[in-house]
Amino acid sequence: MPGRVARGGRASANSTVARKTTSQPVGRNSSPVTDVPDEGADSSLRRAVCIVFADAQKSTAGHRKAIVSLRRVQEACCYEPVSQKKGKQNEDFDADDFNGEVVRCVLRVLPVRKSEPVGDRVVRFLGTYLSVASQKDVEIANQDDPDATSVPETPTSRLTTTILGTLLPLLNAKDKTIRFRATQITSHIVNSLDTLDDNLFHKLRLALLKRIHDKEAPVRLQAVYGLGRLAQEVDDDEDHDDSDSDDDVGAGVLTKLLNILQHDPAAEVRRNLLLNLPLTKEVLPYLLERARDADGSTRRALYARLLPALGDFRHLSLTHREKLLRWGLRDRDENVRKATARLFRERWIEDCAALPAAQALEQEEGEPQQPPGQKQTNQAAAPSLDALLELIERIDVVNAGGEGGIAQVAMKEFWEGRPDYVDYVSFPDTFWEDLSPELAFVARTFNDYCRSSGKEDGYDGPRMLDGMIEDKLPEVTKFGFLLEREFAKLIETVHLAATSEDEEEEEDSVQREFVVEQMLHMALTFDYSDEVGRRKMFGLMREALANPELPEEATRLAVEVLRLVCGEDLRGEREFCGVVVEVLAEVHDCIMDDDETEEPSSSVEDSFHSATEVFEDEGAPAKKLAKKMTAEDAEREEQKAIRAIVVNMKCLHIALCVLQNVQCDLNSNVHLVSLLNTLVVPAVRSTEAPIRERGLCCLGLCCLLGQNLAEENIDLFLHCFAKGHPALQTIALQIIGDVLVTHPSLLAPKPLDPAETTTTGGLEPPAETPLRKQVLRAFSKSLKSPDPSVQSTGATALAKLLLTNLITSPDLLKQLVITYFDPDTATNAHLRQSLSYFLPVYCHSRAANAGWMAGICASVLAKLATLREALLDEAEADSGADAEGGMVRLSVVGTMLVDWTDPRKIFGFAEATAGLGGQAAAAGQGAETHFLLAESVLERLVTSQVGKEERRVLFGVLGKLHLPAGGCGGKRLKGILELLTEAEETGVAGDATGRKVLAKLYNDLIKLVREVAMAERGLGGGEEETVFEGTEMTVLPGAEATEMVTEVEEDEDGVEEVTQMQRTMRDTTIGAPDAEGTRVQLGGDSELLSEEEDYTAF
Repeated sequence: MPGRVARGGRASANSTVARKTTSQPVGRNSSPVTDVPDEGADSSLRRAVCIVFADAQKSTAGHRKAIVSLRRVQEACCYEPVSQKKGKQNEDFDADDFNGEVVRCVLRVLPVRKSEPVGDRVVRFLGTYLSVASQKDVEIANQDDPDATSVPETPTSRLTTTILGTLLPLLNAKDKTIRFRATQITSHIVNSLDTLDDNLFHKLRLALLKRIHDKEAPVRLQAVYGLGRLAQEVDDDEDHDDSDSDDDVGAGVLTKLLNILQHDPAAEVRRNLLLNLPLTKEVLPYLLERARDADGSTRRALYARLLPALGDFRHLSLTHREKLLRWGLRDRDENVRKATARLFRERWIEDCAALPAAQALEQEEGEPQQPPGQKQTNQAAAPSLDALLELIERIDVVNAGGEGGIAQVAMKEFWEGRPDYVDYVSFPDTFWEDLSPELAFVARTFNDYCRSSGKEDGYDGPRMLDGMIEDKLPEVTKFGFLLEREFAKLIETVHLAATSEDEEEEEDSVQREFVVEQMLHMALTFDYSDEVGRRKMFGLMREALANPELPEEATRLAVEVLRLVCGEDLRGEREFCGVVVEVLAEVHDCIMDDDETEEPSSSVEDSFHSATEVFEDEGAPAKKLAKKMTAEDAEREEQKAIRAIVVNMKCLHIALCVLQNVQCDLNSNVHLVSLLNTLVVPAVRSTEAPIRERGLCCLGLCCLLGQNLAEENIDLFLHCFAKGHPALQTIALQIIGDVLVTHPSLLAPKPLDPAETTTTGGLEPPAETPLRKQVLRAFSKSLKSPDPSVQSTGATALAKLLLTNLITSPDLLKQLVITYFDPDTATNAHLRQSLSYFLPVYCHSRAANAGWMAGICASVLAKLATLREALLDEAEADSGADAEGGMVRLSVVGTMLVDWTDPRKIFGFAEATAGLGGQAAAAGQGAETHFLLAESVLERLVTSQVGKEERRVLFGVLGKLHLPAGGCGGKRLKGILELLTEAEETGVAGDATGRKVLAKLYNDLIKLVREVAMAERGLGGGEEETVFEGTEMTVLPGAEATEMVTEVEEDEDGVEEVTQMQRTMRDTTIGAPDAEGTRVQLGGDSELLSEEEDYTAF
């Protein structure tokens, strides 16, 4: 055991002045020079410290031994030995000498690059050593003064202060490696120690706060790592800052870190903050929102590391729990989805089962709780139905368990990952006696999982899932009686909720409705081969549908179950339609009977069939209103009108569900024809907006079943779109799109009269039909609509028609692309998402589509350039506005257009060219898409006044083209070369970049021209190769730009063809015969790139 702390100085103080002077911190902002300064004479202390650090950088396995060795050296220097042995100590060193040598070794780490692991090992060793040495110093100090309450000053605390004081000025060094290592060492020491000097604490905080805005991401990463520990301190003493410039820096460490967490561009910085910030009530919302982080690793860290370590999930709010599940289970990253599913079925269920915290921690760290030879039975609590019900209740199953809700996905993952619960859950008679929403949801999800999963989906339980269904779930007949009881409870609660204003009654009604919905979902998966069970369910569904108070979602499911019970064949479909028509009559009569008994002469007594006469008897209501009515009569009339609307909406909803579940021809089913004439048509003619909209939906579904009906009513849908409000326009657009896709012949041009064909010689194409013009006009109007729903619906419907090639209008395609990039649609996420999928699929699915896109690219860029200029002008007028205005850069648009028209991505191009050695001739039209793009871009550059930014983007497009060999004919190549030459002579390329792009394009086109000419002449591969060997590009001395010089090696077969091609191209003139023309020179054209400018890649 060492003695007391030795006094500093004495004889060695003078002998080590030079050494200590050189080891003091260097306060400059530049990186250290390569020359090592004079550090004094070598000593045994230096050798001992250097040996320890040299061993520490080799591997982390020897750090324990190195810590012991360095601690022994420190104790020899800082503590007086207990027994002095003469002749054993030739040199005498004190604490300052030891500190200086350690700092000297630390400074050697600073220039080590981030990629070198030796630097990280030394930093890790230093932090571990300071932590261990501090603990031992405190133990020694406590032995001398056990009653001390303050933290004593120890040799290790002085060493820490010396190291950090040396590194503080280097945090602002110019060299990024020095800044990184200095910040890394500082942050690691801060996280390794329990206490720091108060003055040093404030200096460190200010210095690290400045580094969180460093331009280098690794430096910011280390800075936030250190500040994560300092952020736990209370920021209530910022008055100690020395300068005014530091006041802003020192204020609110935690606030600044949260800002970095939200906005730092480096994913590793955000991830480090996510895992190191304190878990407080104020910070937690910022941490949880990283579930929507752009980086997949950060999202995975939240679900796999932070949330499991957070504790009981029940402390989170219901909104947070639901969002975390929805975001995690629907994440695009599979690892995030797996981490979320593991969190739900392993940690949250254990919280509900009251798993001890210590045991949960051991389970998280993966430490075995029992010897390896024994089965670890305590790693998870035994399966418990109460725990499962609480878990489902905690995620608000009534709201999240509906169709498409996240609770269904969560429970599917739960059953897949917990086979013990699959075996444990059972459904005896007592289970069905008093069904709660949670119990019904357990039964429904268990039934869905067992019927849709198996061994291939990862289930490894002892029994087959099919056998579990037969053993655990009731048979169809018994299930029918259970469902009948739940129907009765639902109707009763609906009555109570309607007659009472109590919120509890309303909530109970919602819960009963959810239970019935879950049981109906189960009924949709049953096998109705048992006639007894089928008849029971048939009668139950018919009776339920005839009840006018059945909620809409339960009505929809009941219709689907009835359709399944009736059978999938044509006979079953007819029976289904007949039953529903009878049900509709019963529903209507049941509700209207009360009104007829009250006032038989009332206009409301008329059946819904009389709605067709609503426009013919407009004077009758006026006469009745002229009569003097009491307040009671007015209220009664108002209630009757509302009741009539409710009746009609109920009938139309049933009809809508029926039409969604049939596929037969409309004219062949008399029940559907009756439904159309007596219910749907009057609803469309109704003056009530809700009835008219739902009737229009039913009429649209009827049109899908009959082409003649669709042809008769397509004008009605177009009229509804032209004159209706936004909601009606949305419905009309959906119907128009679906009807045209179902019946494409509606847009087909009418055949020509044989007499007219004979007269015109059959050369004129069929005229465009008026319907087609109206449809195109409607879709064009929808894309300009100010309503986001109308705009997105129109874009989606138009995308379907374009994909199926029913519409090939370049103007509509251009408008669709411009709408996609228009800044006014930046907030319309539905529109943007639909077009983000549609546009690349449209172009890559068919070569003709890519050709249409290539033809409109130049005009699209021109229009978007105009929009961007207008936005910039508005931003200049309004200094506070966003200069970009939410619009993407034109360079990004150009890159996307090139990618959409890339022939290599068109379906079938790779297969067509694979068998011909890369020749694109077999690919047909798909190979010439970039030729068309080059032609349209060059024409835009030559014939129009182009702005600077647009010109730069157009040249960037030309530089990214892929022009495959054999992808274009000689006539089009000649036209492109003519445009290219005119572009050069008119000087559209104002810089070296543009001229070099034109030069490269020119060389590529010349090679393609030769190949086309040789292919037409029938030259073999050897001759063609000989010609290209003699064709080369040379750079003339003194010229910086590339000049095109073509040397053609003449041979017996090729010289005549090449000479003819040169003659043809030289005689090609653009413009009037007598005017000055533009010629393409094959050789010696040194004026194309004569200016000497630096080349800058686009």
